[in-house]
Amino acid sequence: MKQSYYSRYAGILLVCVVCLLLSVGTAAAAKKMPSFSLPDAVTGANVNSSSFAGKTLLVTFFATWCPPCMQEVPDLIDLQNQYGGKGFSVVALSVDQGGAKVVKRLVERRFINYPVLMADGATGRDFGGVVGIPTTFLVNSQGTVVKKYPGYVSHAVLENDIKKIMN
Repeated sequence: MKQSYYSRYAGILLVCVVCLLLSVGTAAAAKKMPSFSLPDAVTGANVNSSSFAGKTLLVTFFATWCPPCMQEVPDLIDLQNQYGGKGFSVVALSVDQGGAKVVKRLVERRFINYPVLMADGATGRDFGGVVGIPTTFLVNSQGTVVKKYPGYVSHAVLENDIKKIMN
């Protein structure tokens, strides 16, 4: 008996979907976070990655004109409030072409409570390539990137993953 076109390829499709789901969020696993020294969007002072040594980090590449990036801001503020005193920090890296003035206005208008730095092209490449925004990296307290999130990520997913590596 002949198999239908759909049933013949259903197994292949299922394997592809499972592989895709398993690969999301793990592309940057087990890689040391790259060093950086970038200007703070508000003060202009250079901030060195070594100033975050020993902390769990949620490093997010964003832009002020990106709707999903702006959708994440309240969640990031909440995570910083909740875990900031426990060895954790959100670190936002802006890829805005409009410069620090635009980003500074956002920080002040949205009452952002975590460091917001101005990324350069090398920073995205050093993190393994940031092809879309938002792109977020979870870094453990030893400085190893343990997870990469391409696109918008819900508060619940971020909080669950942060709790797992902080415990």
